[in-house]
Amino acid sequence: MQRLTDSAVVSTLAPIKVAILGAGRGGTALLDLLHQIPSIEIVGISDRDRGAPGLQRARDLHIPVTDRAEHLIGNHGVNLIMDVTGDPTMERFVHMHKRPAADVLSGSASRVLWELVRHESNLQAELFHAEKLAGIGSFAAGIAHDINNPLQLIMGLAENLMDERDVTTIREQAKEIIEAVRRTSAICRDLTQYARRSSVRDDTVVSVNGRLDEALKIARYAASFHDIFVIKHYQAGVEVRGNPDELLHAFVNFITNAVHAMDREGGTLTLTTQQSKETMEVRISDTGCGIQPDTLHQIFEPFFTTKEPGKGTGLGLYNAKTVVNKMHGTISVDSHVGAGTTFTLTFPAVQEGPP
Repeated sequence: MQRLTDSAVVSTLAPIKVAILGAGRGGTALLDLLHQIPSIEIVGISDRDRGAPGLQRARDLHIPVTDRAEHLIGNHGVNLIMDVTGDPTMERFVHMHKRPAADVLSGSASRVLWELVRHESNLQAELFHAEKLAGIGSFAAGIAHDINNPLQLIMGLAENLMDERDVTTIREQAKEIIEAVRRTSAICRDLTQYARRSSVRDDTVVSVNGRLDEALKIARYAASFHDIFVIKHYQAGVEVRGNPDELLHAFVNFITNAVHAMDREGGTLTLTTQQSKETMEVRISDTGCGIQPDTLHQIFEPFFTTKEPGKGTGLGLYNAKTVVNKMHGTISVDSHVGAGTTFTLTFPAVQEGPP
């Protein structure tokens, strides 16, 4: 068995402990970037304005907040203090209260960093959306098939109605036409919603089982489910905190890859969800070809793909891993060549009440 976890590529060095001063746009942008990096630990964020957006964002991420900057600056574990307050008096205040070993990033340096963070965030969003649109190109055959069936039905029923005189029969066939149109509209609606840019709304509590079912519907357009049996082992009420659009896209990528691994001889796709007090777990398993040991460590790298030219962007698993990291989750992979692969996604459990 070949097993890979996120931690396999994370440095064994102690994490860099960072304190953020300022919870406006700059502080919020830093939170969103830094909390995705395993080697960085955000020990807290401060702002005099208790309604600052970055403070609420930090609460959502379970990061300590305070309106007393001196307490955060003097934290004995802090390695780096990042001042994005824009307050010219803060520099002196920081040096009065910080430990000698702590470094400070402020002034023009902090503004440059903020611009870099914004630029990186925009690039990531564009990359995510581009990969999604590229993937939709592979849906063409599945979409054509699912739309053609109701269109053929509509045409046949419409031709019958041209010569039909019985009112009861006309009404029955009209109902069938309406239902066929609704099915076609549902296909277009699902694809339109999936193709749109991921919302920039704050993270919310997401029904995991519901998102997996939606991902199954979308993935059917990208890969043939012929001779593939789907098994669901869902624990009721499983939830996670995150961006629902991004989570759906990640699930579509994992499921599509699993089906592609079984496209020659068929097999079984198993979706499992379970939750405890501390964690929530999703397992996506296939009985396909498995992953070669010498490529297992590369599968989450950008632009890496084992598919034929023109059949993969190499960004699917990379973007999926980015989403999981953003939600403070981890991914482990168990794979047997010729027997199948299981991706296990583990997330922090949704906390009841305010963080």
